[in-house]
Amino acid sequence: MSNWAPSIVPTDDQTVYLVMDDFGKHGRAWRETDAEATDLETIIGDLLAGQYSNPVRIIGFNTAEGLARDISADIADELRHRCDRNGTDVPANLEAFMERHEHRADRAQPRLV
Repeated sequence: MSNWAPSIVPTDDQTVYLVMDDFGKHGRAWRETDAEATDLETIIGDLLAGQYSNPVRIIGFNTAEGLARDISADIADELRHRCDRNGTDVPANLEAFMERHEHRADRAQPRLV
């Protein structure tokens, strides 16, 4: 019996984005998604469409470049930009995510002297 298992790591040079969702008493999980639906535009569209109940964080990784990082703040800023541009409110399922991650001048910490 072999210990070989198929890799879930993308084999081409693409950046993959995954969303951690909070399911309350059932815990948190990285949401399963189709490999073709892990691009940035799809993730943003799915967030705005309510496909995630309570997103906690979003990571992006590119194995070909050896990069991985939390892009939650960047996504929060982009969601705000799109809602403002469209004249719509941030969907209720994203309010907590926005509060945690959005870069806003009015939320800046005062400097301690």
